[in-house]
Amino acid sequence: MIKSYFTIAWRNLQKNKVFSFINILGLTIGITVCLMIFLFIVNQFSVDKFHIQGDRIHRVMRGFNSSKERVPYLSAPYATALLTDYPDDIKKAVRVMPTNGLFSFNNIAFNEKKLYVADADFFDLFSLPLIKGNAKTVLQKPASVVLTETSAKKYFGNENPIGKVLKLDKNKQLTVTGIAKDVPTNSHLDFDLVIPLANYSKEEWFKGWINNSMFTYVLLGEHTDKKMLESKLPQFMDKHMKAVSNVMNIKFDLSLTPLYDIYFEPHSQFDDVKHGEKKVVYIFLSIAILILVIACINFMNLSTIRAVDRSKEVGLRKVLGAQRTQLTYQFIGESLLLTFISCLLSIAILQLLMPIYNQLLGYTLTVSWDSWPIYAFLAAIILVVGLLAGSYPAFYLSTFSPIQALKGKLQLGKGGALFRQILVVLQFSISILLIIGTTIITKQMKYVKERGLGYDDQQSIVIPLDNSELYSNMHTFKNELLSNSNIASVSFMSGEPGGFFDSHNFEVERKDTESWKSRTEFTDFGFVRTLGLKILAGRDFSMQYPTDSTKAVLINRTAATQLGFTPEQAIGKWIRNTIRDSSRRTIIGVVEDFNFLSLKENMDALVISPSDDLRTVVIKLNTNDFPAALKTIEAAFNKAAPLYPFEYTFLDQKFDTLYKTDLRQQRILGLFAGLAIFIACLGLYGLASFTATKRNKEIGIRKVLGASISGVVALLSKDFMKPVLIALLIASPIAWWIMNKWLENFAYRINIQWWMFVAAGLIAIGIALVTVSWQALRAALANPVDSLRDE
Repeated sequence: MIKSYFTIAWRNLQKNKVFSFINILGLTIGITVCLMIFLFIVNQFSVDKFHIQGDRIHRVMRGFNSSKERVPYLSAPYATALLTDYPDDIKKAVRVMPTNGLFSFNNIAFNEKKLYVADADFFDLFSLPLIKGNAKTVLQKPASVVLTETSAKKYFGNENPIGKVLKLDKNKQLTVTGIAKDVPTNSHLDFDLVIPLANYSKEEWFKGWINNSMFTYVLLGEHTDKKMLESKLPQFMDKHMKAVSNVMNIKFDLSLTPLYDIYFEPHSQFDDVKHGEKKVVYIFLSIAILILVIACINFMNLSTIRAVDRSKEVGLRKVLGAQRTQLTYQFIGESLLLTFISCLLSIAILQLLMPIYNQLLGYTLTVSWDSWPIYAFLAAIILVVGLLAGSYPAFYLSTFSPIQALKGKLQLGKGGALFRQILVVLQFSISILLIIGTTIITKQMKYVKERGLGYDDQQSIVIPLDNSELYSNMHTFKNELLSNSNIASVSFMSGEPGGFFDSHNFEVERKDTESWKSRTEFTDFGFVRTLGLKILAGRDFSMQYPTDSTKAVLINRTAATQLGFTPEQAIGKWIRNTIRDSSRRTIIGVVEDFNFLSLKENMDALVISPSDDLRTVVIKLNTNDFPAALKTIEAAFNKAAPLYPFEYTFLDQKFDTLYKTDLRQQRILGLFAGLAIFIACLGLYGLASFTATKRNKEIGIRKVLGASISGVVALLSKDFMKPVLIALLIASPIAWWIMNKWLENFAYRINIQWWMFVAAGLIAIGIALVTVSWQALRAALANPVDSLRDE
């Protein structure tokens, strides 16, 4: 009997090729999108779950002055002290310092950006498999290095790298002792090379409690209670940091973050590891469900309108003794078969689209065909979609009266028509919702990109100050550049706009004596000129005043306002960084606010202070001849840092870096909105085709009586415009609420305007009209004699 069900189902698919094609295409697209998003969600929620001891590993976080903001960087002595003070609670403590370094082999040299300096237990604590080497001993010797597979091939090709020697910064020799598998994409840790932390154990900075530069991971005992251990940490801080806290007037505290929670922790400028957003995951999940719902609606609609064509089949089956349950199984079986075919096609399409999808996401996802989750998901899709899409048509068809069916008098009633209208409204509500969302995101990102940033980011080259040679020769490098007419100005700074801006406490000359907190920028005298900032009051740093390097600061307008001054009143007031300055400095100038932070953050106070704590250099060009200017900069760089490769970016590229997640959301949402509309239109095309066929004689009579082609097209089209208009009314308030929530992430945002909803409605109506009018036009152009002759 089951064989008979599937034989008949296959024959029906072949008999109704257009409807079968529309159904299969719609379901295939919907299932393909679901598979893509399934892979993304599995990757997101599997981050760090592969570590064998993961449920006991925690990262130690540092806070201060009861602030909600926490940072993961600690100084080296913390790990040793935690192990010593809590031997029963903490079994291991591993420090990881992300940094960079110049590695070379023979004539091959790379400035490695993903270098980890870690304790010897690193590979023993984390389940990061080694292809060669022993996890317990691979980092025991200071002069050792572990490479990933990709890094090993980069330096040694297909040769065995074990025992070979790499040079760090051209002077320190490191022997390759292990090869690790490339770090999986579902890991918050990301490295290309690992060297032992023991290399730096004798350095003075390594012994200090306030040189916070490394992560500290602890392995708790099997029976250790995290909350109980955290309750003991204030005593630990009093014991080891009380003196430092008193001097700095800061109260420090510690907390523990489970390894599994690190990835979805809020990302901050202080945490340089991979982070994700649950909100984005839920958005993707919602889109997958919505598109699959649209595809299922197509199936239900098209199967139901074909009910009349199959009414005689149902009637004959009932007369021959078929039970209602048997008929239900027949039609659900057809639905399952169609879904199964769609799943097979989806798998093939997925394989073709994965490179493009990975490019959209910004990282590589792989399909694990050797694991059960993907097959469980496909089986669930076939069952859920097959039952969901096939249930209504199956129960609807199985209720037909055999007498009415065999007489050919069975028609779809008003109830069925109403149900189909509701489904079309739901389809287009989802589509319009996605169109509005895409429109608002696009407008917001355009606004952010075109908004006046308050500084000049054009023709500006950014070079990281991440190697010791360039840092030591920075003044020579600067003088070499400024001697060339292609270079307008040069400035070394702790962070370019959109980069790193730490917060410090200040003592300030004002009425109250409370300390004041502000963002800081450490720089040289060329900062204002290089970024093209506007000075509102006072003056810029000047070589005519040598004491400016130790006695002067600039502040921005927001800082002056927070201190209770106008720009003019702030000039001459004293200020002191409680951590960095031993004596007071004088405010010599106030600059206009500029967006040194992301536009997702409100404008904040900024204190600009000359210092040698510098991390980057910004070079303003004085020419449109970029190749010539770049040659000039590269030549100067090679003189200052001959060991290091020349690397640079453009300052105006910072936009893409700051908003890459939002830009990806914009592109992906736009793609999915297009797919949703396409699937909805497939269903609408099928409905229009069915309607035109069923009203064939009516159209013939109208044409004989003098109806014009345009009149017939309008007649057939208007019925399909009502659901689209209703969908616009339903989707608009929902879209307004959702997008308002999304815009709350931006301190500077657009206003949602009425025309965005009208535009989305017009797009949906226009697409629907094109879809429906094609079938309507075919029916209107047909010879009325052909339709009236057939009785």
